[in-house]
Amino acid sequence: MPVVETVGIMTKPGAPAASAIVPQLMAWLHHRGMRVRMDEETGFYAAAKGLPRDSVPEGCDLIVVLGGDGTLLSAARAIGKREIPLFPVNLGGLGFLTAITVDEIYGELQRCIRGEQRVSKRKLLSVTVMRGGEIVEGYDALNDAVLGKSSIARMIDMDVFVDEQLMCAYKADGLIVATPTGSTAYSLSAGGPIIYPTVPAICLTPICPHMLTNRPVIVPETSTIRIISRGPDESVYLTIDGQVGTPIKESDTVVCRSSQYSLLLIRPPRMKFFDVLRAKLKWGER
Repeated sequence: MPVVETVGIMTKPGAPAASAIVPQLMAWLHHRGMRVRMDEETGFYAAAKGLPRDSVPEGCDLIVVLGGDGTLLSAARAIGKREIPLFPVNLGGLGFLTAITVDEIYGELQRCIRGEQRVSKRKLLSVTVMRGGEIVEGYDALNDAVLGKSSIARMIDMDVFVDEQLMCAYKADGLIVATPTGSTAYSLSAGGPIIYPTVPAICLTPICPHMLTNRPVIVPETSTIRIISRGPDESVYLTIDGQVGTPIKESDTVVCRSSQYSLLLIRPPRMKFFDVLRAKLKWGER
Protein backbone atom coordinates (compact mmCIF):
# COMPACT_ATOMS: atom_id res chain seq x y z
CA MET A 1 0.00 0.00 0.00
CA PRO A 2 1.40 3.46 -0.90
CA VAL A 3 2.13 6.13 1.70
CA VAL A 4 -1.14 7.43 3.14
CA GLU A 5 -1.28 11.18 2.61
CA THR A 6 -4.95 11.81 1.89
CA VAL A 7 -7.82 10.01 3.64
CA GLY A 8 -11.47 10.11 2.60
CA ILE A 9 -14.20 9.68 5.22
CA MET A 10 -17.75 8.56 4.44
CA THR A 11 -20.29 8.24 7.24
CA LYS A 12 -23.72 6.77 7.71
CA PRO A 13 -26.31 9.52 8.26
CA GLY A 14 -28.16 9.46 11.56
CA ALA A 15 -25.52 7.40 13.39
CA PRO A 16 -25.36 8.65 17.01
CA ALA A 17 -21.85 7.26 17.59
CA ALA A 18 -20.49 9.34 14.70
CA SER A 19 -20.90 12.61 16.60
CA ALA A 20 -17.98 11.65 18.86
CA ILE A 21 -15.98 9.51 16.44
CA VAL A 22 -15.74 11.89 13.46
CA PRO A 23 -14.10 14.88 15.27
CA GLN A 24 -11.68 12.56 17.08
CA LEU A 25 -10.77 10.75 13.87
CA MET A 26 -10.17 13.98 11.98
CA ALA A 27 -7.97 15.33 14.79
CA TRP A 28 -6.00 12.05 14.82
CA LEU A 29 -5.41 12.21 11.04
CA HIS A 30 -4.53 15.92 11.01
CA HIS A 31 -2.09 15.43 13.88
CA ARG A 32 -0.22 12.96 11.64
CA GLY A 33 -0.11 15.42 8.74
CA MET A 34 -2.77 13.79 6.60
CA ARG A 35 -5.27 15.61 4.43
CA VAL A 36 -8.95 14.71 4.83
CA ARG A 37 -11.71 14.69 2.24
CA MET A 38 -15.19 14.05 3.63
CA ASP A 39 -18.70 13.54 2.32
CA GLU A 40 -21.61 15.75 3.32
CA GLU A 41 -22.79 13.32 6.00
CA THR A 42 -19.34 13.39 7.64
CA GLY A 43 -19.30 17.17 7.32
CA PHE A 44 -22.48 17.32 9.38
CA TYR A 45 -20.76 15.56 12.30
CA ALA A 46 -17.58 17.62 11.87
CA ALA A 47 -19.42 20.96 11.59
CA ALA A 48 -17.67 21.48 8.26
CA LYS A 49 -18.60 21.56 4.59
CA GLY A 50 -18.43 18.17 2.92
CA LEU A 51 -18.28 17.02 -0.69
CA PRO A 52 -20.74 14.94 -2.71
CA ARG A 53 -19.91 11.32 -1.90
CA ASP A 54 -18.90 10.49 -5.48
CA SER A 55 -16.24 13.25 -5.33
CA VAL A 56 -14.58 12.13 -2.09
CA PRO A 57 -12.29 9.36 -3.50
CA GLU A 58 -10.47 11.70 -5.93
CA GLY A 59 -6.83 11.81 -4.84
CA CYS A 60 -7.36 9.62 -1.77
CA ASP A 61 -4.97 6.89 -0.65
CA LEU A 62 -7.46 5.36 1.81
CA ILE A 63 -11.21 5.59 2.39
CA VAL A 64 -12.60 5.21 5.93
CA VAL A 65 -16.25 4.18 6.08
CA LEU A 66 -18.14 4.71 9.33
CA GLY A 67 -21.44 2.83 9.33
CA GLY A 68 -22.73 -0.55 8.26
CA ASP A 69 -22.70 -2.68 5.13
CA GLY A 70 -25.13 -0.31 3.39
CA THR A 71 -22.75 2.61 3.84
CA LEU A 72 -19.89 0.43 2.63
CA LEU A 73 -21.82 -0.50 -0.54
CA SER A 74 -22.47 3.17 -1.20
CA ALA A 75 -18.77 3.93 -0.67
CA ALA A 76 -17.76 1.09 -3.01
CA ARG A 77 -19.98 2.59 -5.71
CA ALA A 78 -18.36 6.00 -5.17
CA ILE A 79 -14.87 4.48 -5.44
CA GLY A 80 -15.90 2.80 -8.70
CA LYS A 81 -12.98 1.46 -10.69
CA ARG A 82 -10.33 3.16 -8.53
CA GLU A 83 -8.71 0.44 -6.45
CA ILE A 84 -8.42 2.53 -3.26
CA PRO A 85 -8.26 0.48 -0.02
CA LEU A 86 -11.44 0.78 1.99
CA PHE A 87 -11.27 0.79 5.80
CA PRO A 88 -14.74 -0.29 7.08
CA VAL A 89 -15.76 0.53 10.67
CA ASN A 90 -18.94 -1.02 12.02
CA LEU A 91 -21.17 1.43 13.90
CA GLY A 92 -23.77 -1.22 14.69
CA GLY A 93 -25.94 -3.79 12.93
CA LEU A 94 -25.07 -7.12 11.34
CA GLY A 95 -22.04 -5.93 9.35
CA PHE A 96 -20.59 -8.87 7.41
CA LEU A 97 -18.25 -6.50 5.57
CA THR A 98 -17.68 -3.83 8.24
CA ALA A 99 -15.64 -6.03 10.57
CA ILE A 100 -13.48 -3.35 12.26
CA THR A 101 -14.97 -2.26 15.58
CA VAL A 102 -14.93 1.28 17.00
CA ASP A 103 -12.36 0.23 19.62
CA GLU A 104 -9.99 -0.99 16.87
CA ILE A 105 -10.02 2.13 14.65
CA TYR A 106 -6.72 3.72 15.64
CA GLY A 107 -4.75 0.52 16.09
CA GLU A 108 -5.80 -0.69 12.64
CA LEU A 109 -5.14 2.73 11.10
CA GLN A 110 -1.62 2.56 12.50
CA ARG A 111 -1.18 -0.78 10.72
CA CYS A 112 -2.29 0.85 7.46
CA ILE A 113 0.18 3.70 7.87
CA ARG A 114 2.97 1.16 8.45
CA GLY A 115 1.83 -0.93 5.47
CA GLU A 116 1.00 -3.93 7.68
CA GLN A 117 -2.71 -4.16 6.96
CA ARG A 118 -4.43 -7.31 5.67
CA VAL A 119 -6.30 -6.59 2.43
CA SER A 120 -9.03 -8.78 0.99
CA LYS A 121 -9.63 -8.37 -2.75
CA ARG A 122 -13.34 -8.65 -3.54
CA LYS A 123 -14.22 -9.10 -7.22
CA LEU A 124 -16.91 -6.80 -8.60
CA LEU A 125 -19.71 -7.89 -10.93
CA SER A 126 -20.10 -5.98 -14.19
CA VAL A 127 -23.77 -5.57 -15.15
CA THR A 128 -25.08 -4.09 -18.39
CA VAL A 129 -28.60 -3.68 -19.76
CA MET A 130 -28.96 -4.26 -23.51
CA ARG A 131 -31.94 -2.91 -25.45
CA GLY A 132 -32.21 -3.29 -29.19
CA GLY A 133 -28.54 -4.28 -29.38
CA GLU A 134 -27.41 -1.13 -27.53
CA ILE A 135 -26.10 -0.75 -23.98
CA VAL A 136 -28.55 1.51 -22.11
CA GLU A 137 -27.26 1.08 -18.54
CA GLY A 138 -24.06 -0.15 -16.90
CA TYR A 139 -23.18 -0.86 -13.28
CA ASP A 140 -20.55 -2.49 -11.08
CA ALA A 141 -21.92 -4.49 -8.13
CA LEU A 142 -20.05 -5.61 -5.04
CA ASN A 143 -22.84 -7.85 -3.72
CA ASP A 144 -25.44 -8.61 -6.35
CA ALA A 145 -27.69 -7.74 -9.26
CA VAL A 146 -31.35 -8.57 -8.60
CA LEU A 147 -34.15 -8.83 -11.11
CA GLY A 148 -37.39 -8.53 -9.16
CA LYS A 149 -41.05 -7.72 -9.51
CA SER A 150 -42.13 -4.12 -9.86
CA SER A 151 -45.02 -3.02 -7.64
CA ILE A 152 -47.69 -5.76 -7.45
CA ALA A 153 -46.67 -7.57 -10.62
CA ARG A 154 -47.14 -11.31 -10.82
CA MET A 155 -44.26 -13.74 -11.14
CA ILE A 156 -41.81 -12.70 -13.80
CA ASP A 157 -40.59 -14.74 -16.76
CA MET A 158 -36.87 -14.86 -17.57
CA ASP A 159 -34.70 -16.93 -19.89
CA VAL A 160 -31.21 -17.39 -18.45
CA PHE A 161 -28.23 -18.33 -20.58
CA VAL A 162 -24.75 -19.21 -19.31
CA ASP A 163 -22.10 -18.86 -22.02
CA GLU A 164 -24.78 -19.05 -24.75
CA GLN A 165 -26.25 -22.26 -23.29
CA LEU A 166 -29.83 -22.06 -22.04
CA MET A 167 -29.70 -22.80 -18.34
CA CYS A 168 -33.31 -22.25 -17.27
CA ALA A 169 -36.57 -20.54 -18.21
CA TYR A 170 -37.61 -19.16 -14.83
CA LYS A 171 -41.02 -18.26 -13.50
CA ALA A 172 -40.25 -16.67 -10.15
CA ASP A 173 -40.53 -13.59 -7.99
CA GLY A 174 -37.02 -12.75 -9.12
CA LEU A 175 -33.44 -13.82 -9.63
CA ILE A 176 -30.28 -12.86 -7.71
CA VAL A 177 -26.90 -12.90 -9.44
CA ALA A 178 -24.41 -12.73 -6.57
CA THR A 179 -20.67 -12.46 -6.13
CA PRO A 180 -18.98 -14.51 -3.39
CA THR A 181 -19.08 -11.33 -1.26
CA GLY A 182 -22.82 -11.05 -1.91
CA SER A 183 -23.45 -14.69 -1.05
CA THR A 184 -23.99 -13.68 2.60
CA ALA A 185 -26.48 -10.93 1.67
CA TYR A 186 -29.84 -11.22 -0.14
CA SER A 187 -28.86 -14.52 -1.78
CA LEU A 188 -28.38 -16.14 1.65
CA SER A 189 -31.86 -14.99 2.73
CA ALA A 190 -33.29 -16.53 -0.45
CA GLY A 191 -31.70 -19.91 0.28
CA GLY A 192 -28.44 -19.50 -1.59
CA PRO A 193 -25.11 -21.00 -0.45
CA ILE A 194 -22.34 -19.22 1.44
CA ILE A 195 -19.32 -18.90 -0.88
CA TYR A 196 -15.82 -18.35 0.45
CA PRO A 197 -14.72 -14.86 -0.72
CA THR A 198 -11.76 -16.06 -2.82
CA VAL A 199 -13.70 -18.76 -4.71
CA PRO A 200 -13.87 -17.67 -8.39
CA ALA A 201 -17.61 -18.11 -8.85
CA ILE A 202 -20.94 -16.42 -9.52
CA CYS A 203 -24.14 -17.65 -7.87
CA LEU A 204 -27.63 -17.55 -9.44
CA THR A 205 -30.35 -17.79 -6.78
CA PRO A 206 -34.04 -17.77 -7.78
CA ILE A 207 -36.48 -15.95 -5.49
CA CYS A 208 -39.60 -18.01 -4.71
CA PRO A 209 -39.52 -19.97 -8.00
CA HIS A 210 -42.73 -21.51 -9.34
CA MET A 211 -40.92 -24.83 -9.83
CA LEU A 212 -39.63 -26.08 -6.51
CA THR A 213 -36.88 -27.94 -8.39
CA ASN A 214 -35.30 -24.60 -9.35
CA ARG A 215 -32.32 -24.40 -7.01
CA PRO A 216 -29.36 -22.02 -6.67
CA VAL A 217 -26.62 -22.67 -9.24
CA ILE A 218 -22.93 -21.75 -8.98
CA VAL A 219 -21.04 -21.09 -12.22
CA PRO A 220 -17.38 -20.15 -12.86
CA GLU A 221 -16.55 -16.46 -12.64
CA THR A 222 -15.35 -16.69 -16.26
CA SER A 223 -18.98 -17.24 -17.35
CA THR A 224 -21.10 -14.67 -19.15
CA ILE A 225 -24.67 -14.71 -17.88
CA ARG A 226 -27.46 -13.35 -20.08
CA ILE A 227 -30.93 -12.84 -18.62
CA ILE A 228 -33.71 -12.04 -21.10
CA SER A 229 -36.85 -10.53 -19.58
CA ARG A 230 -40.09 -11.93 -20.99
CA GLY A 231 -42.41 -9.80 -18.84
CA PRO A 232 -44.27 -6.66 -19.95
CA ASP A 233 -42.43 -3.33 -19.94
CA GLU A 234 -41.49 -2.14 -16.46
CA SER A 235 -42.98 -5.18 -14.70
CA VAL A 236 -39.38 -6.08 -13.81
CA TYR A 237 -36.86 -3.91 -11.96
CA LEU A 238 -33.10 -4.37 -11.84
CA THR A 239 -31.49 -3.43 -8.52
CA ILE A 240 -27.75 -3.20 -7.92
CA ASP A 241 -26.53 -3.83 -4.35
CA GLY A 242 -30.02 -2.89 -3.10
CA GLN A 243 -29.32 0.79 -3.76
CA VAL A 244 -29.56 1.79 -7.43
CA GLY A 245 -31.25 0.35 -10.48
CA THR A 246 -33.53 0.73 -13.46
CA PRO A 247 -36.85 -0.60 -14.82
CA ILE A 248 -36.53 -3.38 -17.39
CA LYS A 249 -38.54 -3.60 -20.61
CA GLU A 250 -39.76 -6.70 -22.40
CA SER A 251 -36.94 -8.44 -24.31
CA ASP A 252 -34.23 -6.43 -22.53
CA THR A 253 -31.12 -8.50 -21.87
CA VAL A 254 -29.20 -8.12 -18.61
CA VAL A 255 -25.60 -9.27 -19.04
CA CYS A 256 -23.56 -10.16 -15.94
CA ARG A 257 -19.89 -11.07 -15.88
CA SER A 258 -17.03 -10.85 -13.43
CA SER A 259 -15.37 -7.44 -13.58
CA GLN A 260 -11.64 -6.94 -14.06
CA TYR A 261 -11.80 -4.62 -11.04
CA SER A 262 -11.86 -5.49 -7.35
CA LEU A 263 -12.68 -3.71 -4.11
CA LEU A 264 -9.72 -3.65 -1.71
CA LEU A 265 -11.23 -4.30 1.72
CA ILE A 266 -9.06 -3.92 4.82
CA ARG A 267 -9.70 -6.67 7.37
CA PRO A 268 -8.51 -6.88 10.99
CA PRO A 269 -5.87 -9.63 11.31
CA ARG A 270 -7.66 -11.17 14.28
CA MET A 271 -10.84 -11.89 12.30
CA LYS A 272 -10.90 -14.44 9.49
CA PHE A 273 -13.91 -15.32 7.31
CA PHE A 274 -15.25 -18.12 9.51
CA ASP A 275 -14.79 -15.97 12.60
CA VAL A 276 -17.13 -13.44 10.97
CA LEU A 277 -19.68 -16.14 10.15
CA ARG A 278 -19.63 -17.47 13.71
CA ALA A 279 -20.00 -13.99 15.16
CA LYS A 280 -22.68 -12.74 12.77
CA LEU A 281 -24.71 -15.93 12.28
CA LYS A 282 -24.38 -17.10 15.87
CA TRP A 283 -22.86 -20.42 14.84
CA GLY A 284 -21.89 -22.58 17.79
CA GLU A 285 -18.29 -23.04 18.86
CA ARG A 286 -16.73 -26.08 20.47
